[in-house]
Amino acid sequence: MKSDPHLLKTPTTAHRDRLPAGSSASLDADPAPCELITFRRKPDTLDTDSLEEFAEVLRRRVLRGREFHCLITGDAELKRLNGQFRGKDVPTDVLSFPQEDDGGYVGDLAISLGRARAQAKQFGHSIETEIRVLMLHGALHLKGLDHETDSGQMARTETKWRKEFALPAGLVERTT
Repeated sequence: MKSDPHLLKTPTTAHRDRLPAGSSASLDADPAPCELITFRRKPDTLDTDSLEEFAEVLRRRVLRGREFHCLITGDAELKRLNGQFRGKDVPTDVLSFPQEDDGGYVGDLAISLGRARAQAKQFGHSIETEIRVLMLHGALHLKGLDHETDSGQMARTETKWRKEFALPAGLVERTT
């Protein structure tokens, strides 16, 4: 999905509202000590340090040093964003907002904590593992891959990285 050209691109703690302008996702999220992930509401039981470490690995290895930002929020916000940018009035687990031709910044991800929690239970792993699966999937979209149009390239790439990171079945594998 193409993002609005009004993204904040500088990955600093002062710029945590990087989703498309007008999405009201340029929100009042609690400041976090990290630069790659913002939590709308930070759950006490979530291992946020390990998620931030994984986001850094994605940035370095999968995105080859290019910056991105991930907002972890709720179903209602993902439903609203899905409707606004994809015309689908349903919640979803992850949305990607690629930023084209912007040097070091590839774009933004939005992940539903509620969907991650439900999918983790469904597939028998931790919420942190599910968020990692969703972040990897979203990062591949930020790289320009699209499982709906690329004749299996994204599925192969997701499988390669999933195995390297010891993650369970990815989103493309679950739906094929």
